[in-house]
Amino acid sequence: MLWILIAIVVVILGALLLVGMGMKDSKDYDPLQDRLAEFAARGERVDLEEIEMSQPLTERVLFPVARRLGELALRFTPQNAIQQTARKLELAGNPRGIDPTIFWAMRMFGLSLGAVLFFVSTIVPDGSFLEGRGLVFAIPAAALGFFLPELWLRGKINKRQDDIRKAMPDALDLLTICVEAGLGFDASMAKVYEKWDNPVAEGFGRVIREIQLGKLRRDSLKDMADRMGVSEMTSFIAAVIQSEQLGVSMSKVLRIQADQMRVKRRQHAEEQAHKAPIKMLIPMAILIFPSICIVLMTPAILMLLNSTLGGMLVP
Repeated sequence: MLWILIAIVVVILGALLLVGMGMKDSKDYDPLQDRLAEFAARGERVDLEEIEMSQPLTERVLFPVARRLGELALRFTPQNAIQQTARKLELAGNPRGIDPTIFWAMRMFGLSLGAVLFFVSTIVPDGSFLEGRGLVFAIPAAALGFFLPELWLRGKINKRQDDIRKAMPDALDLLTICVEAGLGFDASMAKVYEKWDNPVAEGFGRVIREIQLGKLRRDSLKDMADRMGVSEMTSFIAAVIQSEQLGVSMSKVLRIQADQMRVKRRQHAEEQAHKAPIKMLIPMAILIFPSICIVLMTPAILMLLNSTLGGMLVP
């Protein structure tokens, strides 16, 4: 029964993760309306029950259940924590369209793993391994299940920010070439968005769309820097806004910023290279060194035990 309950909780956590990964990026996406429009375009007779049953199981069952549980979890979550979660999801680039509701639903299901283990420890038969040890396993399991989605999200944020740092010098080079060729700054950003597929290009594409909707360019650029959370991008946006206000040549500013970003990227790579030996000490001390000692010392110990000195030491 213990392994069955653990498997159920793990399956539910995996289903919630798949729900979050399979969600559409648009929050206004309605699968039923989308399927209804598809049937209407075909000119076929529309039957709402048939449309509903033709949808995948994730859209009919898992999505609604995950959202309901997430909304229940948000009722007991402080508003500050919800805002911080939304901010972290924004920094991570909204992976797979996950919103705070789905994220907190995953955390609550992970937390329930500890409750399941504690409940199982109270109903196991006498002499079982879990008898009297419910809290010993329940507390670590609940902590692991609660913080595992947070660790996953932090990994997404770090990976996206590293990708932004790596792509910025090349993106600024392309911006410089486009501006020097006679394009405006907005058209240059559109060209970067057209040619590449990375977080920097996606950020420029969102800025272009916001400008087309009537938002000021400097406000859109500032919001892009806030969404990325990278100091290099913040300094670049500040330099662009300042050059626009002071009337400085945009091509010169972009060229200088591109050179600086390339230097910072090299410095960041050197910093990571210097950290590598320190990070390697832990696996070497725990995994490699003990194995080497066993391989090297075992023959010597066996020879010592078979010698005369070994007979004197071992009675």
